[in-house]
Parts: sequence; C-alpha cells; structure tokens
Amino acid sequence: MSNLEIIDDAAVQARYGIRAAQYADFAALRGDPSDGLPGVPGIGEKSAAALLAAGGDLGGIRSAAAEGTVGSPAQRAKILAAADYLDVAPTVVRVVRDLDLAPADDRITFDDARAEAATELAARWNLGTSMTRALAALRA
Repeated sequence: MSNLEIIDDAAVQARYGIRAAQYADFAALRGDPSDGLPGVPGIGEKSAAALLAAGGDLGGIRSAAAEGTVGSPAQRAKILAAADYLDVAPTVVRVVRDLDLAPADDRITFDDARAEAATELAARWNLGTSMTRALAALRA
C-alpha cells in the first residue's frame, strides 16, 4: 500500500508511449498475463506502441496490416496470422463504462465489539504486532 500510484493519461504515456485510451488494444497486442492474454506472438511492448502510433487502434492496425500500410512485413504477417485471437481478445480487456452502481460507502466502522473480535482472532492465529498495529490505526 505504500507504493500506490495514480495512473492517468500522462503516466500511461510516460510508461508505455501510448494514450490511456489505447491501453486495451496495447494489452491485446503485446499480451497481458494478469488478464490471461497471450498477445500476438512476436509483438512486444515496443512493437505494439509503434503500431498503435501508426494505426490508432486495433481496428486501424488490422485494416492497415491487410492493406500492407502499417508496420514491417513481418509484423503485418503476425497480425494477420493472429486474426482469430484478435477477434476475441478485445472482449477480455474491454472496460465496462455503463454499469450503474450505487455509491460505495468506504468508511470503516470500528467499535468495541469488532475490536474484541479482532483481538480474539489475533490471539487464535498468533498475529501479534501486525494486528496490534492494525487495531491502533483503526482506533486513530
């Protein structure tokens, strides 16, 4: 928790060389183990960023690859060979933007009963100073 970063468009641009809006296509191209995406074989971060700079988005890259106007001949061949994968990969990385959610209550409620339960849990599982520090932080 001490190394949390705020990731905005500037941070994505600095880290990957792409706009934040292009990240899903970037992940589909280069792969993303956290989402189980293998990526297009032979297309890594640098190639994916360069292709996005030239083609704009995954659809543009695929069209331009078919026309022979983006990337190297080897990159075009890899993109065309991965057509089945690229047909489905965007579904995995697409972020839902139209889901109605109730506002979250992120307040932590802490009372004597919860403190006692936490203390009992700490004793049972020998949590020692870790729980002591957590309880002190909650009381603060």
